[in-house]
Amino acid sequence: MSSHKPRLVSGDTPTGRLHLGHWVGSVENRVALQDDYDCYFLIANVHAFTTRMERPLEIRESVLDIATDYLAAGIDPKRSTIFIQSEVPAIAELTFFFSMLIPYPRLMRNPTIKDEIRDKGLGDNYPFGFLLYPVGQVADILSFRAEIVPVGEDQIPHLEMTREVARRFDQLYCGVDSHTEDRDYVKNGGLFPVVELKLGRTRRLVGTGGPTPEGNLLKMSKSLNNAIFLSDDADTIARKVKSMYTDPKRLKATDPGTTENNPLWLFHETFNPDKAWVEEAKARYREGKIGDMESKNRLIEVLVALIEPIYQRRQVFAADPGQVLAVLKEGTAKANDITQETLRLAKMAMKQDYF
Repeated sequence: MSSHKPRLVSGDTPTGRLHLGHWVGSVENRVALQDDYDCYFLIANVHAFTTRMERPLEIRESVLDIATDYLAAGIDPKRSTIFIQSEVPAIAELTFFFSMLIPYPRLMRNPTIKDEIRDKGLGDNYPFGFLLYPVGQVADILSFRAEIVPVGEDQIPHLEMTREVARRFDQLYCGVDSHTEDRDYVKNGGLFPVVELKLGRTRRLVGTGGPTPEGNLLKMSKSLNNAIFLSDDADTIARKVKSMYTDPKRLKATDPGTTENNPLWLFHETFNPDKAWVEEAKARYREGKIGDMESKNRLIEVLVALIEPIYQRRQVFAADPGQVLAVLKEGTAKANDITQETLRLAKMAMKQDYF
Protein backbone atom coordinates (compact mmCIF):
# COMPACT_ATOMS: atom_id res chain seq x y z
CA MET A 1 0.00 0.00 0.00
CA SER A 2 1.21 3.45 -0.88
CA SER A 3 1.82 5.54 2.21
CA HIS A 4 1.09 8.80 0.40
CA LYS A 5 -2.57 7.92 -0.01
CA PRO A 6 -5.03 9.60 2.36
CA ARG A 7 -6.03 7.23 5.14
CA LEU A 8 -9.52 5.74 5.45
CA VAL A 9 -10.97 3.95 8.49
CA SER A 10 -14.26 2.15 8.92
CA GLY A 11 -15.56 -0.97 10.58
CA ASP A 12 -18.37 -2.91 12.19
CA THR A 13 -19.36 -4.15 15.61
CA PRO A 14 -19.56 -7.96 15.43
CA THR A 15 -23.22 -8.66 16.12
CA GLY A 16 -23.63 -11.25 13.35
CA ARG A 17 -23.05 -11.55 9.64
CA LEU A 18 -23.24 -8.55 7.33
CA HIS A 19 -26.47 -7.81 5.46
CA LEU A 20 -27.61 -5.59 2.60
CA GLY A 21 -27.99 -2.64 4.98
CA HIS A 22 -24.27 -2.83 5.71
CA TRP A 23 -23.55 -3.16 1.98
CA VAL A 24 -25.31 0.02 0.85
CA GLY A 25 -24.48 1.90 4.03
CA SER A 26 -20.73 1.45 3.95
CA VAL A 27 -19.23 -1.81 2.68
CA GLU A 28 -19.92 -1.03 -0.97
CA ASN A 29 -17.99 2.24 -0.60
CA ARG A 30 -15.13 0.52 1.22
CA VAL A 31 -14.66 -1.96 -1.60
CA ALA A 32 -14.78 0.79 -4.23
CA LEU A 33 -12.30 3.08 -2.44
CA GLN A 34 -9.47 0.60 -1.85
CA ASP A 35 -7.30 1.84 -4.71
CA ASP A 36 -7.64 5.51 -3.76
CA TYR A 37 -7.07 5.32 0.01
CA ASP A 38 -4.85 3.63 2.56
CA CYS A 39 -7.69 1.58 4.06
CA TYR A 40 -8.03 0.18 7.59
CA PHE A 41 -11.14 -1.82 8.52
CA LEU A 42 -11.69 -2.76 12.14
CA ILE A 43 -13.85 -5.41 13.70
CA ALA A 44 -14.94 -3.66 16.89
CA ASN A 45 -15.28 -6.62 19.24
CA VAL A 46 -14.78 -4.50 22.37
CA HIS A 47 -17.88 -2.49 21.50
CA ALA A 48 -19.86 -5.73 21.21
CA PHE A 49 -19.35 -6.32 24.93
CA THR A 50 -21.41 -3.21 25.77
CA THR A 51 -24.65 -5.16 25.25
CA ARG A 52 -23.49 -8.80 25.05
CA MET A 53 -20.84 -9.13 27.73
CA GLU A 54 -22.34 -12.46 28.84
CA ARG A 55 -21.89 -14.01 25.35
CA PRO A 56 -18.16 -13.92 24.62
CA LEU A 57 -18.15 -17.04 22.42
CA GLU A 58 -20.88 -15.53 20.27
CA ILE A 59 -18.82 -12.36 19.87
CA ARG A 60 -15.78 -14.43 18.90
CA GLU A 61 -17.80 -16.27 16.24
CA SER A 62 -19.13 -12.96 14.92
CA VAL A 63 -15.59 -11.58 14.59
CA LEU A 64 -14.66 -14.43 12.28
CA ASP A 65 -17.98 -14.17 10.42
CA ILE A 66 -17.45 -10.50 9.66
CA ALA A 67 -13.85 -11.03 8.62
CA THR A 68 -15.04 -13.73 6.22
CA ASP A 69 -17.81 -11.44 4.95
CA TYR A 70 -15.27 -8.66 4.34
CA LEU A 71 -13.08 -10.91 2.24
CA ALA A 72 -16.03 -12.34 0.34
CA ALA A 73 -17.44 -8.87 -0.35
CA GLY A 74 -14.21 -7.81 -2.02
CA ILE A 75 -12.04 -6.23 0.66
CA ASP A 76 -8.60 -7.28 -0.53
CA PRO A 77 -5.92 -7.81 2.16
CA LYS A 78 -3.28 -6.91 -0.44
CA ARG A 79 -4.82 -3.44 -0.73
CA SER A 80 -6.46 -2.97 2.67
CA THR A 81 -5.87 -3.83 6.32
CA ILE A 82 -8.41 -5.77 8.38
CA PHE A 83 -7.80 -5.96 12.14
CA ILE A 84 -9.35 -6.82 15.51
CA GLN A 85 -9.97 -3.89 17.84
CA SER A 86 -9.16 -5.64 21.13
CA GLU A 87 -5.68 -6.53 19.86
CA VAL A 88 -4.72 -2.87 19.33
CA PRO A 89 -4.08 -1.51 22.86
CA ALA A 90 -3.33 2.06 21.77
CA ILE A 91 -7.04 2.47 20.93
CA ALA A 92 -8.00 1.76 24.54
CA GLU A 93 -5.40 4.19 25.92
CA LEU A 94 -6.50 6.95 23.56
CA THR A 95 -10.12 6.28 24.50
CA PHE A 96 -9.28 7.22 28.08
CA PHE A 97 -7.52 10.44 27.06
CA PHE A 98 -10.29 11.45 24.65
CA SER A 99 -12.94 10.85 27.31
CA MET A 100 -11.54 13.91 29.12
CA LEU A 101 -12.43 16.07 26.12
CA ILE A 102 -16.13 15.14 25.94
CA PRO A 103 -18.50 16.59 28.56
CA TYR A 104 -21.06 14.11 29.88
CA PRO A 105 -24.08 16.20 28.75
CA ARG A 106 -22.61 16.27 25.23
CA LEU A 107 -22.31 12.50 25.23
CA MET A 108 -25.94 12.10 26.29
CA ARG A 109 -27.11 14.40 23.50
CA ASN A 110 -25.89 11.86 20.98
CA PRO A 111 -29.13 10.69 19.33
CA THR A 112 -27.66 7.29 18.44
CA ILE A 113 -27.12 6.59 22.14
CA LYS A 114 -30.73 7.52 22.89
CA ASP A 115 -32.02 5.41 20.00
CA GLU A 116 -30.08 2.34 21.09
CA ILE A 117 -31.24 2.67 24.69
CA ARG A 118 -34.82 2.83 23.41
CA ASP A 119 -34.61 0.21 20.64
CA LYS A 120 -32.82 -2.34 22.82
CA GLY A 121 -35.10 -1.71 25.79
CA LEU A 122 -32.17 -1.00 28.08
CA GLY A 123 -33.93 1.53 30.30
CA ASP A 124 -31.41 2.42 33.01
CA ASN A 125 -29.95 -1.08 33.00
CA TYR A 126 -26.85 -0.66 30.89
CA PRO A 127 -23.17 -0.77 31.84
CA PHE A 128 -20.93 2.27 31.99
CA GLY A 129 -19.11 0.83 29.00
CA PHE A 130 -22.22 1.42 26.90
CA LEU A 131 -21.75 5.16 27.39
CA LEU A 132 -18.01 4.82 26.82
CA TYR A 133 -18.28 3.14 23.44
CA PRO A 134 -18.97 6.38 21.48
CA VAL A 135 -15.68 7.67 22.90
CA GLY A 136 -14.10 4.41 21.80
CA GLN A 137 -15.41 5.02 18.30
CA VAL A 138 -13.68 8.38 18.35
CA ALA A 139 -10.44 6.59 19.25
CA ASP A 140 -11.02 3.94 16.58
CA ILE A 141 -10.86 6.71 13.98
CA LEU A 142 -8.41 9.21 15.41
CA SER A 143 -5.85 6.58 16.38
CA PHE A 144 -5.26 6.15 12.63
CA ARG A 145 -5.33 9.89 11.95
CA ALA A 146 -7.88 9.08 9.26
CA GLU A 147 -9.07 11.64 6.74
CA ILE A 148 -12.25 9.93 5.58
CA VAL A 149 -14.75 7.46 7.04
CA PRO A 150 -17.43 5.70 4.97
CA VAL A 151 -20.49 5.31 7.23
CA GLY A 152 -24.21 4.75 7.29
CA GLU A 153 -26.62 7.45 8.34
CA ASP A 154 -26.93 6.18 11.92
CA GLN A 155 -23.21 6.83 12.49
CA ILE A 156 -23.31 10.54 11.63
CA PRO A 157 -23.59 11.63 15.31
CA HIS A 158 -20.50 9.57 16.18
CA LEU A 159 -18.56 11.15 13.34
CA GLU A 160 -19.52 14.63 14.48
CA MET A 161 -18.25 13.83 17.97
CA THR A 162 -15.00 12.59 16.39
CA ARG A 163 -14.64 15.87 14.53
CA GLU A 164 -15.24 17.82 17.76
CA VAL A 165 -12.59 15.84 19.66
CA ALA A 166 -10.05 16.29 16.86
CA ARG A 167 -10.58 20.06 16.92
CA ARG A 168 -10.48 20.20 20.72
CA PHE A 169 -7.26 18.15 20.98
CA ASP A 170 -5.50 20.12 18.25
CA GLN A 171 -6.51 23.44 19.79
CA LEU A 172 -5.68 22.46 23.37
CA TYR A 173 -2.45 20.52 22.88
CA CYS A 174 -1.13 21.56 19.46
CA GLY A 175 -1.89 25.28 19.55
CA VAL A 176 -4.17 25.33 16.50
CA ASP A 177 -6.30 28.46 16.32
CA SER A 178 -10.01 27.79 16.85
CA HIS A 179 -10.87 29.80 13.71
CA THR A 180 -8.91 27.40 11.51
CA GLU A 181 -10.80 25.77 8.66
CA ASP A 182 -11.34 22.06 9.21
CA ARG A 183 -9.27 21.09 6.20
CA ASP A 184 -6.27 23.06 7.53
CA TYR A 185 -5.93 21.64 11.06
CA VAL A 186 -2.99 19.34 10.31
CA LYS A 187 -1.32 21.89 8.04
CA ASN A 188 -1.47 24.38 10.92
CA GLY A 189 0.20 22.06 13.39
CA GLY A 190 -2.59 19.74 14.52
CA LEU A 191 -2.06 16.03 15.06
CA PHE A 192 -5.54 14.86 14.11
CA PRO A 193 -7.31 15.63 10.82
CA VAL A 194 -10.93 16.76 11.13
CA VAL A 195 -12.28 13.70 9.42
CA GLU A 196 -14.71 13.80 6.51
CA LEU A 197 -17.53 11.30 6.18
CA LYS A 198 -18.75 9.54 3.07
CA LEU A 199 -22.33 8.32 3.17
CA GLY A 200 -23.57 5.31 1.26
CA ARG A 201 -25.93 5.68 -1.67
CA THR A 202 -28.82 4.65 0.55
CA ARG A 203 -28.59 6.28 3.92
CA ARG A 204 -30.99 3.91 5.72
CA LEU A 205 -32.08 0.61 4.18
CA VAL A 206 -35.40 -0.66 5.51
CA GLY A 207 -35.92 -4.28 6.44
CA THR A 208 -38.16 -6.79 4.74
CA GLY A 209 -40.85 -6.57 7.42
CA GLY A 210 -43.77 -4.27 8.01
CA PRO A 211 -44.03 -0.95 9.87
CA THR A 212 -44.37 -0.25 13.56
CA PRO A 213 -47.83 0.56 14.97
CA GLU A 214 -46.93 4.21 14.37
CA GLY A 215 -46.41 3.45 10.68
CA ASN A 216 -42.59 3.69 10.63
CA LEU A 217 -40.58 1.18 8.63
CA LEU A 218 -37.77 -0.40 10.64
CA LYS A 219 -34.22 -0.45 9.35
CA MET A 220 -32.69 -3.77 8.36
CA SER A 221 -31.35 -5.61 11.40
CA LYS A 222 -30.42 -9.15 12.34
CA SER A 223 -32.11 -8.77 15.72
CA LEU A 224 -35.39 -7.78 14.07
CA ASN A 225 -35.30 -10.81 11.74
CA ASN A 226 -35.84 -8.58 8.70
CA ALA A 227 -32.43 -8.87 7.01
CA ILE A 228 -31.08 -10.32 3.79
CA PHE A 229 -27.47 -11.32 4.41
CA LEU A 230 -24.50 -11.18 2.08
CA SER A 231 -24.02 -14.85 3.00
CA ASP A 232 -27.53 -15.94 1.95
CA ASP A 233 -27.82 -18.44 -0.89
CA ALA A 234 -30.23 -17.98 -3.82
CA ASP A 235 -33.01 -20.07 -2.26
CA THR A 236 -32.85 -18.10 1.01
CA ILE A 237 -32.94 -14.80 -0.85
CA ALA A 238 -35.99 -15.96 -2.83
CA ARG A 239 -37.80 -17.06 0.31
CA LYS A 240 -37.15 -13.78 2.10
CA VAL A 241 -38.20 -11.64 -0.86
CA LYS A 242 -41.40 -13.65 -1.41
CA SER A 243 -42.39 -13.04 2.21
CA MET A 244 -41.51 -9.33 2.02
CA TYR A 245 -44.05 -6.82 3.30
CA THR A 246 -45.75 -4.80 0.54
CA ASP A 247 -49.12 -3.00 0.50
CA PRO A 248 -51.49 -4.72 2.98
CA LYS A 249 -54.53 -3.06 1.35
CA ARG A 250 -53.78 -4.70 -1.99
CA LEU A 251 -55.69 -7.99 -1.91
CA LYS A 252 -55.21 -9.04 -5.52
CA ALA A 253 -52.90 -8.19 -8.40
CA THR A 254 -55.47 -6.00 -10.13
CA ASP A 255 -55.94 -3.74 -7.10
CA PRO A 256 -54.15 -0.37 -7.26
CA GLY A 257 -51.17 -0.37 -4.90
CA THR A 258 -49.04 2.22 -3.19
CA THR A 259 -45.29 2.32 -3.78
CA GLU A 260 -44.57 4.86 -1.06
CA ASN A 261 -43.01 3.30 2.06
CA ASN A 262 -43.33 -0.08 0.37
CA PRO A 263 -40.19 -2.17 1.01
CA LEU A 264 -40.59 -4.02 -2.29
CA TRP A 265 -40.24 -0.82 -4.28
CA LEU A 266 -37.69 0.74 -1.95
CA PHE A 267 -35.51 -2.29 -2.65
CA HIS A 268 -36.04 -1.98 -6.40
CA GLU A 269 -35.10 1.71 -6.23
CA THR A 270 -31.94 0.83 -4.31
CA PHE A 271 -30.70 -2.31 -6.06
CA ASN A 272 -32.32 -2.63 -9.49
CA PRO A 273 -29.95 -1.14 -12.10
CA ASP A 274 -32.75 -0.95 -14.69
CA LYS A 275 -34.17 2.38 -13.55
CA ALA A 276 -36.46 2.68 -16.56
CA TRP A 277 -38.11 -0.66 -15.68
CA VAL A 278 -38.49 0.40 -12.04
CA GLU A 279 -40.29 3.64 -12.90
CA GLU A 280 -42.52 1.96 -15.48
CA ALA A 281 -43.32 -0.94 -13.12
CA LYS A 282 -44.10 1.40 -10.23
CA ALA A 283 -46.63 3.22 -12.42
CA ARG A 284 -48.21 -0.11 -13.43
CA TYR A 285 -48.30 -1.19 -9.78
CA ARG A 286 -50.15 1.95 -8.78
CA GLU A 287 -52.67 1.22 -11.55
CA GLY A 288 -53.15 -2.43 -10.63
CA LYS A 289 -51.46 -3.72 -13.79
CA ILE A 290 -48.60 -5.69 -12.19
CA GLY A 291 -48.73 -8.10 -9.29
CA ASP A 292 -46.60 -8.38 -6.19
CA MET A 293 -45.19 -11.73 -7.25
CA GLU A 294 -44.04 -10.52 -10.65
CA SER A 295 -42.32 -7.58 -8.98
CA LYS A 296 -40.80 -9.81 -6.31
CA ASN A 297 -39.48 -12.30 -8.87
CA ARG A 298 -37.70 -9.46 -10.63
CA LEU A 299 -36.21 -8.32 -7.33
CA ILE A 300 -35.04 -11.86 -6.59
CA GLU A 301 -33.13 -11.87 -9.88
CA VAL A 302 -31.50 -8.53 -9.01
CA LEU A 303 -30.47 -9.52 -5.49
CA VAL A 304 -29.19 -12.95 -6.47
CA ALA A 305 -27.04 -11.33 -9.17
CA LEU A 306 -25.53 -9.06 -6.49
CA ILE A 307 -25.11 -11.57 -3.65
CA GLU A 308 -24.37 -14.87 -5.43
CA PRO A 309 -20.72 -13.98 -6.27
CA ILE A 310 -20.18 -12.87 -2.65
CA TYR A 311 -21.81 -16.08 -1.42
CA GLN A 312 -19.59 -18.22 -3.63
CA ARG A 313 -16.41 -16.46 -2.51
CA ARG A 314 -17.53 -16.80 1.08
CA GLN A 315 -17.78 -20.56 0.75
CA VAL A 316 -14.11 -20.65 -0.22
CA PHE A 317 -12.95 -18.48 2.69
CA ALA A 318 -15.21 -20.23 5.21
CA ALA A 319 -13.62 -23.55 4.25
CA ASP A 320 -10.19 -22.22 5.29
CA PRO A 321 -10.55 -20.35 8.62
CA GLY A 322 -6.78 -20.45 9.06
CA GLN A 323 -6.43 -18.17 6.06
CA VAL A 324 -8.92 -15.73 7.58
CA LEU A 325 -7.03 -15.70 10.89
CA ALA A 326 -3.75 -15.12 9.06
CA VAL A 327 -5.25 -12.05 7.35
CA LEU A 328 -6.42 -10.74 10.72
CA LYS A 329 -3.05 -11.36 12.38
CA GLU A 330 -1.13 -9.55 9.65
CA GLY A 331 -3.62 -6.68 9.57
CA THR A 332 -3.58 -6.26 13.33
CA ALA A 333 0.23 -5.99 13.29
CA LYS A 334 -0.02 -3.16 10.74
CA ALA A 335 -2.73 -1.46 12.79
CA ASN A 336 -0.51 -1.58 15.88
CA ASP A 337 2.34 0.10 14.02
CA ILE A 338 0.14 3.04 13.05
CA THR A 339 -1.68 3.44 16.36
CA GLN A 340 1.44 3.18 18.51
CA GLU A 341 2.94 6.02 16.49
CA THR A 342 -0.25 8.06 16.98
CA LEU A 343 -0.19 7.38 20.73
CA ARG A 344 3.46 8.45 20.93
CA LEU A 345 2.71 11.71 19.09
CA ALA A 346 -0.38 12.35 21.22
CA LYS A 347 1.61 11.92 24.43
CA MET A 348 4.28 14.28 23.11
CA ALA A 349 1.62 16.89 22.40
CA MET A 350 0.17 16.37 25.90
CA LYS A 351 3.65 16.60 27.51
CA GLN A 352 3.31 13.05 28.84
CA ASP A 353 6.34 11.56 27.05
CA TYR A 354 8.64 10.75 29.95
CA PHE A 355 11.12 8.12 28.79
